[in-house]
Amino acid sequence: MSRPHKPEFAEAPLPGFDMSAGAKPVAVPHFHDHRQRLRARFMAAGGAALADYELLELVLFRAIPRRDVKPLAKQLLAEFGDFNHVISAPPARLSQVQGVGDAVVQELKIVEAAAHRLGQARVLGQNALTSWAALMEYCKTTMAHRETEQFRILFLDRKNVLVADEPQAKGTVDHVPVYPREVVKRALELNASALILVHNHPSGDPSPSSADIAMTTQIRQAASALGIVLHDHVIIGKERDFSFRADGLLSA
Repeated sequence: MSRPHKPEFAEAPLPGFDMSAGAKPVAVPHFHDHRQRLRARFMAAGGAALADYELLELVLFRAIPRRDVKPLAKQLLAEFGDFNHVISAPPARLSQVQGVGDAVVQELKIVEAAAHRLGQARVLGQNALTSWAALMEYCKTTMAHRETEQFRILFLDRKNVLVADEPQAKGTVDHVPVYPREVVKRALELNASALILVHNHPSGDPSPSSADIAMTTQIRQAASALGIVLHDHVIIGKERDFSFRADGLLSA
């Protein structure tokens, strides 16, 4: 009779668990105390006190409860660059990394969605022009690390309060289709009085293309015909952003 497969290690018994008489001690994984210590550091000092790989380990703990996840955390960082790029990476790209399964992808995407939801909550209902720095920080968090272009529209009411933030289109690495008529139609549906356009350049260079400039002009003209103001068009890059208004391409 073949002997049953013996696992490499087993979970440590819970406190107060009465092990049967004569049973052999259960081997505790070498990373058992590491997880406890890392969680304690996080609770005591916050995420700023942890390196990227350590913060990533905390996320991976939930997806992989019975394996040392430090090697995988460092492998993900080597592949994508930093914590933000890891959680923002497309699921298909993440799945190509050895050791990354559906559970890991799910946990990373949950963290990404939570970050976006938190950032959005901080700017919705606020005056977009007087809280511009917070608004741009939210846009960077949401878009700067994307590998494909995304076009978002921020809809403002008559007092320039942000009433809606909606992604309108997704594109390729260097192009996203935008239709001025659809932009204006949605603004009318939301009873918006002003717009801020935002899209990202995955290349990292936020300089506008001729197509960006032409599209902005078309949207401005379509919106103006219906009394809707286009405040700005911001292009999000990796390290810096480009503002049509600030650079004189959208003067009053």
